[in-house]
Amino acid sequence: MKNILKPALFAAAVCCAAAVSAKAPENVSSAVFTLQPQMTCVNCENKIKTNLRFEKGVKKIVTDRNKQTVTITYDSKKTDEAKLKAAFAKIGYKATTPQE
Repeated sequence: MKNILKPALFAAAVCCAAAVSAKAPENVSSAVFTLQPQMTCVNCENKIKTNLRFEKGVKKIVTDRNKQTVTITYDSKKTDEAKLKAAFAKIGYKATTPQE
């Protein structure tokens, strides 16, 4: 009985692993924003990260005070740059992208 179960369990594990790795890729995009007023301290960075993480589709937020940029990785099916700019406006920042 044990000899029959081991190969069956192994086959089931391989099938499950294949199904997980075959997951369709997400529509992930990223955008870099500069802000007015500028980020001057850790509290500014925390305010941005804390509030924008609740926006639908936001995957990752990286702030850089030295370059004065905020890079946001997001699901493009759930949000876009215009919605992210509106989210910045809600917390008192005007966000622009470098091409503007």
